[in-house]
Amino acid sequence: MHRLLWLVLIIPLLPAAGMLYQWAGARRDKRRLLLHGTMVDVGDGRRMYLSQKGIGGPTVIFESGIAATSQNWMLLQESVSAFTRTVTYDRAGLGWSGPSLSHRTPSNIVRELRTLLQQAGVPPPYLLVGHSFGGLVVRHFAAEHPTEVVGVILVDPMRPEDWPPINEAGRATIERGKRLTTIAVPIASVGMARLAATSILRRSGTTSRIITRVAGAGGQQIVDRVACELAKMPQSVLPIIAAHWSTPQFYRGMAAHLHAVPATVHEMHEAKPIEHLQVLLLTPRDTKPLSSEALRRIGPSTQQVIAEKSGHWIHLDEPELVLGAIRTMINQIRSAAPENLQSIQH
Repeated sequence: MHRLLWLVLIIPLLPAAGMLYQWAGARRDKRRLLLHGTMVDVGDGRRMYLSQKGIGGPTVIFESGIAATSQNWMLLQESVSAFTRTVTYDRAGLGWSGPSLSHRTPSNIVRELRTLLQQAGVPPPYLLVGHSFGGLVVRHFAAEHPTEVVGVILVDPMRPEDWPPINEAGRATIERGKRLTTIAVPIASVGMARLAATSILRRSGTTSRIITRVAGAGGQQIVDRVACELAKMPQSVLPIIAAHWSTPQFYRGMAAHLHAVPATVHEMHEAKPIEHLQVLLLTPRDTKPLSSEALRRIGPSTQQVIAEKSGHWIHLDEPELVLGAIRTMINQIRSAAPENLQSIQH
């Protein structure tokens, strides 16, 4: 009887205890881990996270995949900043950045990115490097603002023709992701995502089995995909990724990106080609190369290189390939127009 009474008294307190645990953990994460970048005021009471390293021009801007953050580029940013200025950032709604106030389409993200760069005092010209969904963002940036861009490198960019409404085959993947993020928001609010993220990063088989049991085969697929990506990343960034995955804001941001996929596909289907700029596209070995016609739709000068040792995360599988591509393009840009880069050498 006494045990039952204790259960009746304690169970209602568990959500409140979980929320307190999550609140305290999030505050501790920011004190410990928000060290290497800057929170920039972008208006509307919001701030976005930006990390700037190196000197010289052009400035290399890294754009991440659909639910990835600046941490995805950390090692490559370190290498590239040895010979030019670099910028990584977290899109609104992801990572350390504040919430988004607009639909997560490339056009809206480009507007936010340009505001962020202006507020942070990072002048053009820019060399844009985008992975997956980030490839669509940099394509839109270059096509709409060609005078600010001197080159584009697409790292296995998302292919709009593979997703709805053009191709309905991918709708089930999007819907599953939306369901899981909806479930994850309240779970994160009471600290359970914090426990799960920490456990996954410690490679706990127990947590993986629990997630699979709750979410089904889709949950196991996501766990496997996440574990594959994390295994390629440096240990130093894993606590930061765990901190990001522990917050309900992260899952709201992910859901916003997934909800916007059909609008993104429609927007990019109508996108202008990138004219008069170097465009290099890196395609992994296990993906069908883009046709000549598809390359021309991106831009008439688009060149494709097959990353023979890579899967989707080329910049993690073969960072030296991406590093070499960036270095080569920068050397070509500097040789062609050194006078245009003098103003941002310091």
